[in-house]
Amino acid sequence: MSCNPAIGGLGKGQIVREIDALDGLMGRMADRAGIQFRVLNRSRGPAARGPRAQIDRRLYQKAMQTELATYPSLSIVVGMVDALVCESGVTSGVRLDDGRDLMAGAVVLTAGTFLRGVIHIGRKRIVAGRVGEAPAERLGQNLEALGFPVGRLKTGTPARLVRRTIDWDQLERQPGDSDPEPFSFLTETLSTPQVECRITRTTVGTHEVIRESLVDSPLRTGAIVGHGPRYCPSIEDKVSRFGDRDGHQVFLEPEGFDTDLVYPNGVSTSLPESAQERFMRTMPGLERVEIARYGYAIEYDYFDPRGLFPTLESKIVGRLFLAGQVNGTTGYEEAAGQGIVAGVNAALRSSGGDSVILERSAGFIGVMIDDLTSRGVTEPYRMFTSRSEFRLSLRADNADLRLTPFGMRLGCVSEERASAFRTRERETIELAQKLSRLSATPQTTRSFGIDVKEDGVRRSAMELLARVDVCFGDLIRMWPDLSHASVSARMQVETDAKYAVYLDRQNGAVSDYRARFASKLSPDLDYRSIPGLSNEIRNRLMQARPLTLGHAYAVEGMTPAAMTLLAAYARRVEAGA
Repeated sequence: MSCNPAIGGLGKGQIVREIDALDGLMGRMADRAGIQFRVLNRSRGPAARGPRAQIDRRLYQKAMQTELATYPSLSIVVGMVDALVCESGVTSGVRLDDGRDLMAGAVVLTAGTFLRGVIHIGRKRIVAGRVGEAPAERLGQNLEALGFPVGRLKTGTPARLVRRTIDWDQLERQPGDSDPEPFSFLTETLSTPQVECRITRTTVGTHEVIRESLVDSPLRTGAIVGHGPRYCPSIEDKVSRFGDRDGHQVFLEPEGFDTDLVYPNGVSTSLPESAQERFMRTMPGLERVEIARYGYAIEYDYFDPRGLFPTLESKIVGRLFLAGQVNGTTGYEEAAGQGIVAGVNAALRSSGGDSVILERSAGFIGVMIDDLTSRGVTEPYRMFTSRSEFRLSLRADNADLRLTPFGMRLGCVSEERASAFRTRERETIELAQKLSRLSATPQTTRSFGIDVKEDGVRRSAMELLARVDVCFGDLIRMWPDLSHASVSARMQVETDAKYAVYLDRQNGAVSDYRARFASKLSPDLDYRSIPGLSNEIRNRLMQARPLTLGHAYAVEGMTPAAMTLLAAYARRVEAGA
C-alpha cells in the first residue's frame, strides 16, 4: 500500500469504483481489508460524495498476494530493473540488475517514488525509494539518456506513533458509518470488524516548535528542489501559510488489528527527529507519545506526461506505457486508475489490437489522463470532483453502468462481473419503467404526506421520486409492492430521478464533446501539409501529436481558426478525399 493506509475519498473514491467496474482488484481487496468505511459528504448530493475506507495494511497485502496467486498466466519476478531493452525506438523488454533480460510485447512502468529517490529528514539526506528500500538509480539515468524530459517532485509522510502510548480517552471519536458501504459492486457483505479513529489538534505550542525548527527544514534550506502537493501540504507548510489558525485537525488512524502503529493523518513532515518528537507531544492525547518511525519528505524523478499519448504509451519509446507518480500524480488511487488503462492498452498493443482511450465524459480516470497528457503538471496531480465538467453523471454509484460494458467489449471483465452487471442493469431498468407506469392523483399523494399542488394532474412515481422531499420509502408506503425491488436498484433509480433534469442539460455537452473525439487524427500526421496553420500551431501540434480533434482542442495555444482548419482536414480524411 501507499504510506497512508486508506483508500478512496472525494474524487479518489470514484476512481476506485471505476477501477472495480473494469474488474480491477483495488475495490475488492479494500473490502476484504477495510477496518473503517465512511462515505464522505453523505449530507450532500450523490455527485459530491466519495467512499473512503481505513485499511489494515497487512490484511490488504495478504489479500492481494493471495488473489494474484490465482492467475495462471501471471508470473511474478522479484528484481531491480536497471534499463529498458530498446530496438529502433521501441521497447522489447527490461534488463535486471543481475543481467537477466525479460522480453515483452509491451512494458508498463509504475515506478512510484523510486526513480533516483532521496529521503529528507531535517538536514539528513538518505538515498532511498522509500524508507528501508533502495532507489532505482540506473533506471532513472537510462530513461533520461533515452530523451525523457525529467523533472523532480516531492511528497511526504508523517511519523508513525505507538498506539499504547496515546491517551485515547481524551480524544474525539470518529466512528465509521453505521451501515458501511463497500467499494466493489461484487461485494455483498463486509465481514472485517470495524474500528474507531480519533481526532486531535495541533496547538499554539505545536506551531511554536515547528516555527523554531524551520531553520532545519529541507523545504527552507533549499535541499528539496521538487514541488510538493499543494492540496496535501506538510505541517510546516500549514503553519507557514496559515499562521493565523490556532490549530489543525489530526486524524489518528490505526494501521491494522495486529500492529501497534498509528498513522497521524494531517502532520506530514520533514523536520528533524527531535523536532518531530517535541511537536507531537504538544497535542492533546499525545503528551507521552512515542514515535516508532519518523516522518520524512521524499524527492523523485517524474516525466512530463505531455510526452504520452492518451493511451499512456510514450511518444519517445514505442510500446512503453507509464502510470502513476512517474507521470506526476500523487495518490494510490490515481496511480491504479492509470495502471488499469496502461495495462489494457499494453495488452492490446502486444496482441496487435487497437489501443483505446477513456474519454473525459466516461469517467474520472479519463478526466485525469486527459488533464495529464494535454496540460502536464507543475505539482503532484490529485483528483477532485471539481476537475470534471461532467461530474453530475460521473458518480461513484453508477461507475459500473458507465464502464463495465466498456470493459466487457475489451474483454477485461470476468463472466462473474458481467453476469452481476447484467442483473443489476436489468433490475434498474425494470424498476425505472415500473415507476414511470405507476401514478397517483394529488389527493392520494397528499394523503401519504407528500405535499403536491392540488391541480388534478396525476404524477408518476418517477416524477414524485425526483422531488427533494421524497425518498423511495415514501413510494413503498404508497405502493407496497415496490418493497420487493433490490436495494441496489432502489438507490440507483432514486439517484437518477433526482438528477434527471440536470443530466438532460449535461447530455448535450457530452454529445458535443464526443463528436470532437470521434474525428481521428494520425499520430504521424505532418501538419506542414495543412495550409493555413501558423508555424507556432504546427510546432505545438507536431510536439503534442494529438490522436483526435478533441485532443487537439486541448493543446496549449490552439485557436478557433486552427480548429476550423483541422476539422475540415479531418472531414476530408473521413470522406476519403
